[in-house]
Amino acid sequence: MYITITAQKTDGNYAQSAVDFVNYLEKENVGKNTDDLEHFFDQYEEGILRQEVISAIDGNTAKLKKSEPKFYSITLNPSERELKTIQSSQEALKRYIREVMKAYASSFNREINGRPVTIDDIKYYAKIEHQRTFKGSDKQIIENQPYATQILQLKQEIRRIEHGELRGNISKLQQRIEQLEQEAPHQINGIRIVRGTSKPGPQSHIHIIVSRKDASNRYSLSPGSKYRASEVLMNGKKVKRGFDRDAFYKSAEKTFDKMFGHKRNYVETYRARKTFLKNPKLYFSTITKLPTNERTLAFQLLQRSGVDTALLTIPTNKLQLAMKAIHILKKGVGKAIESASIGI
Repeated sequence: MYITITAQKTDGNYAQSAVDFVNYLEKENVGKNTDDLEHFFDQYEEGILRQEVISAIDGNTAKLKKSEPKFYSITLNPSERELKTIQSSQEALKRYIREVMKAYASSFNREINGRPVTIDDIKYYAKIEHQRTFKGSDKQIIENQPYATQILQLKQEIRRIEHGELRGNISKLQQRIEQLEQEAPHQINGIRIVRGTSKPGPQSHIHIIVSRKDASNRYSLSPGSKYRASEVLMNGKKVKRGFDRDAFYKSAEKTFDKMFGHKRNYVETYRARKTFLKNPKLYFSTITKLPTNERTLAFQLLQRSGVDTALLTIPTNKLQLAMKAIHILKKGVGKAIESASIGI
């Protein structure tokens, strides 16, 4: 499960409305019949319409400055194995999100009227999407780019010939374009993968928009707080503050495994991701020491993400070579995490 929490995007001052972000989340509804539309849901209700979400988020921003975000975006990206575990069930994802948001509430080290924050203090709206498209950072786009560049140049040359600016054989140029299209290393059903191409296989994921203010519109609840769960002395009183992201991420992972009986491999765990970021040598060393079945699966998951696991077999006593291998592996796993192609 790859989870991100990001503040409302800004260009200087924050927009005073969530309309642009909510409209973005409506992209999969474009062109659908009324009966097929995917609506928002919250902790207790289904079928919440776009305008209701905008009104609720925009109307819950009391005393927030223009320089402060009005909402946060949480994205949960189940891995292919996790989606297989629940058979990509939409109802299972909804049940899971409602449990995850309870964990979100309990990760605030805050009190409201002398009690801990609960799910009823959180104003959020979630939406499930079923498609993903390739972006510029994906391996397939990067490796197809030389072919894309040549194709673009040839098309520009054809246009110049058509406008009488250049002399040449358009038919031969078109044949060359067709050849390059076929030679591109990454294709789906014989068509070259480009930015915006839909990714194959199960791609369900969840977007959540969460108000910065609590449901009463009185208290600010920021998961982007620079403070971890702690206490500070203010006006002679101890005040709790902060949001524990580690606790939230770990709870989201454990909740999925407990609800659906998912058997999580080491490379799919939040603990592994933390280890990779802090100590990549330990990360790769841990993988090589896993029990045979788990190690085999770990290698398979990394290979699917484009990581050259053959480098993991290099003897560690050859220090210089091993460190070079770790650098290459770190780069590969980093790209896999960035594109969320492995569920860690």
